[in-house]
Amino acid sequence: MPGTGSDLTRLRIALTAFFALDGFLFAGWVVRIPAIKHQTGASAGTLGLALLGVSAGAVLTMMLTGRLCRRHGSHQVTVVCAVLLSLSVALPPLTHSVPALGAVLLVFGAAYGGINVAFNSAAVALVTALRRPVMPSFHAAFSLGGMVGAGLGGLVAGTLSPTRHLMGLAVIGLLVTVVAGRTLLRHEPPTTANRALTTPDAPRRPGPGTRPLVIVFGLIALCTAYGEGAMADWGALHLEQDLDASPGVAAVGYSCFALAMTIGRLTGTALLERLGHGRTVVAGGATAAAGMLLGSLSPSLWAALLGYAVTGLGLANLFPVAVERAGSLAGPSGVAIASTLGYGGMLLGPPAIGFMADWFSLPVALTSVAVLAAIATVIGVATRRAAPN
Repeated sequence: MPGTGSDLTRLRIALTAFFALDGFLFAGWVVRIPAIKHQTGASAGTLGLALLGVSAGAVLTMMLTGRLCRRHGSHQVTVVCAVLLSLSVALPPLTHSVPALGAVLLVFGAAYGGINVAFNSAAVALVTALRRPVMPSFHAAFSLGGMVGAGLGGLVAGTLSPTRHLMGLAVIGLLVTVVAGRTLLRHEPPTTANRALTTPDAPRRPGPGTRPLVIVFGLIALCTAYGEGAMADWGALHLEQDLDASPGVAAVGYSCFALAMTIGRLTGTALLERLGHGRTVVAGGATAAAGMLLGSLSPSLWAALLGYAVTGLGLANLFPVAVERAGSLAGPSGVAIASTLGYGGMLLGPPAIGFMADWFSLPVALTSVAVLAAIATVIGVATRRAAPN
């Protein structure tokens, strides 16, 4: 088990690599959604149902992953899920119908949900050992990976088929897993060594007193994940379909969002140390609501890109704060509960936006992201005194 500063540093680097890989693979998939939509002949509504597979697979496996982390260790589960995620990202371009696409996205979503619970559980343990609110730095790596993945996708969209592109990402994913996974498998989570400092049940399962707060943090995560999922699944399509952007420029839109999230999360530790968790949630939710109104309703491509960036800054630290607080209260079970509620937002988002786009328009549908961000702000205000910083 890690007991020295160098051991903790190595663990932090390895976990950072897995967060970055997760964002890289996910973004690589989402920037090819327009091409795969055309390939499968899906409408906005049926594409939304197919995309439901990602979130459904994630939500269905998250609670199971929490139990697996308690039984086998979060490090081992992280490595296994990384292998599955790397393999499954290559499957969507092999499909030619909406049902087949939905089926493979269910597998991809299961791996995506599993690795998110596993490495967030490992990160919460490491944050506790380091005694600093560094959780945003891990999520910054996810956003940076997303930015790089989206940027690469924009560069190769005109020259590489989705099949070759995503197959290449699968190979990269497996290579990163082999290198970073060796460090995780050699060390146990650091809280194992510090378990005597806590009550026996607190780091494992939420008790009657902690469960309401864990659920509150999960609701904040839900509002946040809805926005992140909407940007991932529909952001590029909005720019291409409604603002006449080219496929490459549309992919850059998600890169702007991911870059802004990266900047927000890289400064997140300093922000949390200065403002505390409650005020960080309130400020972030309000900023995201304003940014998404601009990004979804502006008739100008450049104003929409600015709106995407402002939205990314606002959402940047909401999910890390929610998961960290839930995990500090209830360990892997808390992370699983908050993540399940959070990705429930992703579960609701794709079909909800797809159907609203059919009924009204995609820009109007995207304003629901601003509504959910405002709700997160209200929850943050209501719970500032109840939730410890």
